[in-house]
Amino acid sequence: MNAAPQEITSLVGREVYSNNGVFVGEIEDVRLDLDARAVTGLALAELNHELFAGRVDGNTGVIVPYRWVRAVGDVVLINDVIERLDTDEEADADTEVQPT
Repeated sequence: MNAAPQEITSLVGREVYSNNGVFVGEIEDVRLDLDARAVTGLALAELNHELFAGRVDGNTGVIVPYRWVRAVGDVVLINDVIERLDTDEEADADTEVQPT
């Protein structure tokens, strides 16, 4: 069963949660790869400050790689990797969160 395509802008304003139910932030914008015609990241604002303490200041957002997205509906679910951000310098390459 194929769902009808939605406008990319319909993502803006949706809340993002980990697949464990932890609030991560709210989508403020999307990052696009125009050549591939694909969404590559979600720019989040209104962050869960407990998750990002010491990584971003209060006025900064983050970009979460779109490959972490597990489901899109009324809210967006992402992998729980966001909850396991490693503070070591040897952090796994798959746990990159970029400040915006």
